[in-house]
Amino acid sequence: MQTRRAAVLSAAAVALSALPGRAVAAPAAAGRARSGPAPRQGQVPAARSADEREPGLLRVALPAPGGPYPVGTVALRLVDRSRPDPWVARPYRELMVSVRYPAHRAAGYPRAPQMLPGEAAAFARLNGLQGVPGDRVDWAATRTPAHQGAPAAVGRFPVVLYSPGAGDPRSLGSTLCDDLASRGYAVVTVDHTYDAVAVEFPRGRVELTVLPEEFAKVAPDPEHADPARVAPLLRRTVEVRVADTRFVLDRLPQVLPPALRDVLDFGRLGMFGHSAGGFTALQAMSEDPRILAAANFDGVLAYVQEDGDHGYLSPVAAHGLDRPFLLVGKDGNTRRTVPSWDALWKHSTGPRHGLTLRGAEHATYTDAEPMVPQIARALRLPAATVTALIGTIPPRRAIATERACLAAFFTRYLNAGAGRPGPLDWPVRRFPDLRPFA
Repeated sequence: MQTRRAAVLSAAAVALSALPGRAVAAPAAAGRARSGPAPRQGQVPAARSADEREPGLLRVALPAPGGPYPVGTVALRLVDRSRPDPWVARPYRELMVSVRYPAHRAAGYPRAPQMLPGEAAAFARLNGLQGVPGDRVDWAATRTPAHQGAPAAVGRFPVVLYSPGAGDPRSLGSTLCDDLASRGYAVVTVDHTYDAVAVEFPRGRVELTVLPEEFAKVAPDPEHADPARVAPLLRRTVEVRVADTRFVLDRLPQVLPPALRDVLDFGRLGMFGHSAGGFTALQAMSEDPRILAAANFDGVLAYVQEDGDHGYLSPVAAHGLDRPFLLVGKDGNTRRTVPSWDALWKHSTGPRHGLTLRGAEHATYTDAEPMVPQIARALRLPAATVTALIGTIPPRRAIATERACLAAFFTRYLNAGAGRPGPLDWPVRRFPDLRPFA
């Protein structure tokens, strides 16, 4: 049977062949936009007006954050001139990141789009939401709860990096990232260029993923992929992501807008991610002592195609961690069923936390959780399509549970709870779908 990852990548390879080229111009509305931190550098381009949106396409919404702060955001382009790009023939590596932060006020500042027009166009063709007709949704119309350029709240806030799953844009984690920012954290979301489905840079240039093409080279027959040939590609993917993460940590403090430089406390630094992003978070923490705690939402920690596969362990799984980590699995994923998680658990000396969310699926920990049910209702998609993507747990319950887990973990290790003795008190009574690892 074709694996989940192979199915996504092979389907994307077919769709990718229909796109016009590796670097493409965004639609006209994006081409007129500019990016920059406050008004000067890296700002998300202006949203399209109602007249510029595609008529007849479905629009979906994201849930409001649950914390006491409104959320501000700024986008930044970062260039690493010391490192040639590992995926394409370019003498430097460039990334787009967004900083979500607690804001003093949000009134009068526009809400940031989840995806810019060029990113949305590629996502419509290459998204990994199997069974969802991407061309029926206006992905560029979705607004996040974060407000562009809103003034920061007074204070010093811990910094948490976010890395998305393979092929996913950084914005597909908005449901968790914006909520964490609303609770008093500065959240830095990272697009891994040529890994993410599409990354839109200033002046509307869009760079597309190369992962489907790379996967096709090592697995021409995805249903019978050779693990020994696929493992080096998966290793390379994670190594690039970790290098991206460490560069962001090096560079970001120097390029922040002046109004944010005293707000972000890089001495209290954490990281989390989904799928390959969760893998990246733990591997980056093992290599970089600046990261004090990390959480992994359903990311296998080996260079394999299925969670239950043995072998091809990553360095972090093989050697363990001496700092706090959190594993959160979909229904059925525990340290007993995911060999790489068990290896990490056994080899680690720091605080270890593991949870399974009953009724959850792999995409439960992304914006698919609130968006897919809206799409399914409007387009009358089969119930099986929804449960295959986000499981059977009710979306509101899943989102509330995930947000509470993430906030509890980082509060314990980065914020007011740091230094408090005793085990972490998970809110299991309020969220009975959680099952701690045995």
